[in-house]
Amino acid sequence: MTTTPTGNAPATNDTVPVDSELTDDNHAGAAMAVVAVLCFGGLVAALMQTLIIPIQPELPRLLDTNISNASWVVTATLLAAAVAMPIAGRLGDIFGKKRIILASAVLLIVGSLVCALSSGLIPMIVGRAVQGLAMGFIPLGISLMREVTPPRLTSMAVSAMSATMGVGGGVGLPLAAWVAQQWDWHALFWVSAGLATVVTVLVAFLVPHVEDGTGGGHFDIAGAIGLTIGLCGVLIAVSKGNDWGWGSGTTLGLMFGGLAVLIIWGVFELRHSDPLVDLRTTARPAVLLTNIAAIAIGFGMMAQAIVVPQLLEIPEAMGGLGQTLLAAGLWMAPGGLMMLVFAPVSGTLINRIGSKFTLAIGATVLGLGYLAAFLLMNAPWQLALASVICSAGVGIGYAAMPTLIMGAVPMTEAGAAVGLNGLMRSVGTTSASAVMALVLTSSTVAYGPAHVPSHTAFRWCFLIGAIAAFVGVAITLFIPIKHRRATAGGGEKTPPATPANTAPAAPEAVDAPATDGARHRATFADDDRSHDGRPRITGHVIADDGAPLDTAAITVTDTRGHQAGTSAVHADGAYTVHGIADGTYTLIATAPGRSPKAMTVSVVGDTVFRRDFTLVGGSVLRGRVRDGQHPVSANLVVTDQSGAVVKQAHADSDGYFTISGLSAGDTVAVTASAPGYQPASQLVTVDGAGRTTEPVEILLIATSGMQGSVRTIDGSPLEGATVSAIGPDQTIVASVTTDAEGRYRMEGLTEGLFTVVASMYEPAAIQVNVVAGQRNTVDIGLGFGKDRALP
Repeated sequence: MTTTPTGNAPATNDTVPVDSELTDDNHAGAAMAVVAVLCFGGLVAALMQTLIIPIQPELPRLLDTNISNASWVVTATLLAAAVAMPIAGRLGDIFGKKRIILASAVLLIVGSLVCALSSGLIPMIVGRAVQGLAMGFIPLGISLMREVTPPRLTSMAVSAMSATMGVGGGVGLPLAAWVAQQWDWHALFWVSAGLATVVTVLVAFLVPHVEDGTGGGHFDIAGAIGLTIGLCGVLIAVSKGNDWGWGSGTTLGLMFGGLAVLIIWGVFELRHSDPLVDLRTTARPAVLLTNIAAIAIGFGMMAQAIVVPQLLEIPEAMGGLGQTLLAAGLWMAPGGLMMLVFAPVSGTLINRIGSKFTLAIGATVLGLGYLAAFLLMNAPWQLALASVICSAGVGIGYAAMPTLIMGAVPMTEAGAAVGLNGLMRSVGTTSASAVMALVLTSSTVAYGPAHVPSHTAFRWCFLIGAIAAFVGVAITLFIPIKHRRATAGGGEKTPPATPANTAPAAPEAVDAPATDGARHRATFADDDRSHDGRPRITGHVIADDGAPLDTAAITVTDTRGHQAGTSAVHADGAYTVHGIADGTYTLIATAPGRSPKAMTVSVVGDTVFRRDFTLVGGSVLRGRVRDGQHPVSANLVVTDQSGAVVKQAHADSDGYFTISGLSAGDTVAVTASAPGYQPASQLVTVDGAGRTTEPVEILLIATSGMQGSVRTIDGSPLEGATVSAIGPDQTIVASVTTDAEGRYRMEGLTEGLFTVVASMYEPAAIQVNVVAGQRNTVDIGLGFGKDRALP
């Protein structure tokens, strides 16, 4: 089954020209300049999460309110960020990632200005919430990097962008502490407004619009509202449970109310034709387990960010380490920078051993960092060392998660999927805040009127953080992956996922960033204007195991369906279409034994457009449909384990069928149906690519029919009488009503003894022996107190 993704509008002047090979250093340098802008933007967005922490103890005085109300200044940002990430990701998938990235940067400016110009509680909460909405910048930036970087640099770029979430927090603490000590606290928000303005300008002028052929769809407003209400209920209950009491009516009401809304939201999303979050895709083991691991690693990241500063800042006389606010921030800064240092390390690990094991290594290092803190907490340098180890683990793990997610979902859902992964990390960080607060307040030591957490409480916090990290390791090891194939570029290629509603089958997971089917990258091309046959469209065609498909062919058709061009595919999988005029075309990739793919591309100006294809399939399923004695000409439907139809076929008059283009290693259900037979289904595990699966034999059981009429005792037909067939097990297997002439008809009855009951006046019953493959005629007479069968 072939579908044609609809492209976006033709490329505009700020669409970056494309180089077909993406190997020239200048081209890679231009792409990495875009990556640098996106990373800087992610860093600024992440700064907002820790911007307020240095002045948080002073907020009640600064805003003329109590401690409980002042905490909403922090909570509002966390809630808004959690909600914004999946919603912004979906908006980017629909309307274009650059547009929504710019909108996020503008929101950051607006939120910062609101906070900078206010000294009241309500405006501050509103401004902080608007700042939190800007966190949608990060998942959008990550998903955009897959489209603007060469394959060999994608892992490195995603690693750097992912690291900004931790680096922003680590650098934000000492920076915010220094600004707050040197100037009025409003300067914090003037600085953030200035940085956000710089980000907006850089994105507007340096980040290209990418025409990726995956846009379209409708934004699910109801789904966005439902997700917002449900998440806010649960996260508010978790974040405020320590203040309100975990058993209070408010906490329990918000918690269970939010969960109920999320359940209703989930049912709604499953039935929606264009959902905010495709829960079927999210339920794939690779995506689901990665998101669960994200909760554990997000918990681990935030736990040390909460606990270590407190231990550093408690006066020595009270058992702490007696550091000032600025000094504590400086001791924490190396940990934040370590995330950035380990970004390229993570990218290298992903290319060498895959995202799954990179994530497991990151979680292991995080756990070891907590164990170090558990054993070494008697001096600032010891905690700084533990923080560095923890941050290295977070940096490695945070980079691997988006790569796993993007490899397991279709490109049309990449933004929303990465945003949902960010939401799961937010759930982990919010949970860590609540758990750490609960542990630290459960064991305190009194020093005069003051109570501070005991060393035992701190050790428990570090131990819980280690447990969370090692739980993340265990979950990661269960993430399913497909085997990768090394490429000449030093990276790896793996089969990308394809939408369940548009392609035969989607892989469980991809263990490294890959050239995506129907994928477009904006890079830089040589200007070849010396002849009329200049290259217009270029790319690669690969199999779902990463091997180049030199047996494939590329066909280009115009809007009227006329062939406009063709291209052979070379031994390395590369192709180039030359000499077509400006316009909109359909690009079709085909290969023997594989599912074809098609997409729309708008060719304009001197831009060379890149379109890469991954053609799934390669295995052939053969079989025969019989009824035990004779062949049956039947229709066949192949469905994957999620129930999506991936192939359809027909068995010939001798019952034989052949189904090609199936994905190797997948388990599918093959269902045969034919008139006069009960449908039958059989589970089949598809053999390796290029080989034929063992023949499948499907046996159909013949069914029988029954027809007749229902009349009164004087022979008049009875319209609307109910005729039911009761099987040997005394269950009703069929029930129909008679037409205006008293006639009825039943189909699909199995062989056996049935009781046929007609009712309108007093019911009449008659036993009928049904023989497979035969049609029985049963006429029934109805009357007051009369039961008889008419001849």
